[in-house]
Amino acid sequence: MSRARIAAGGLALSAAAFVTILAGEGYTDTAVIPTKNDRPTVGFGSTFKEDGTAVRMGDRITPVRAVQRAARHVSKEEAIFRASIHDVPLYQAEYDVYMDWTYQYGTGAWKKSTMRRELQAGRHVQACNALLLYKKSGGFDCSIPGNKVCAGVWTRQLERRRACMEAQ
Repeated sequence: MSRARIAAGGLALSAAAFVTILAGEGYTDTAVIPTKNDRPTVGFGSTFKEDGTAVRMGDRITPVRAVQRAARHVSKEEAIFRASIHDVPLYQAEYDVYMDWTYQYGTGAWKKSTMRRELQAGRHVQACNALLLYKKSGGFDCSIPGNKVCAGVWTRQLERRRACMEAQ
């Protein structure tokens, strides 16, 4: 890991982070509803097909196509993400964490996020801590101990915050 922060506009998602995204999402060859009240996903968390239509229950995908779809999704979202904080200096590990978050929640949510505001203000530690504000899925608080509805959402947020703080 580089110990120099680089303007976000000059960074790209690392291969290790792409694998982390895929592992975090998990693979399914048939569309599922990952958490209650969520939208159908297939492959590695894809909610849309290549043509822009929404994934529907019953849709199927091969592992190779799922990786290709995820890579296209990351590429598209990454351009929007970088433009939203172009001059903000980040460590590669920070960039990777926030792109992982963006893959899950989308660039629309990223642009409105507390993390983005904190980074723009130069408050990197506060941005890491703000990851824990995003603990709900389908109206459920996923941070509640013993939660069986969306515990994985909270586990991912804790891991993202840990990785982000380690980069500091």
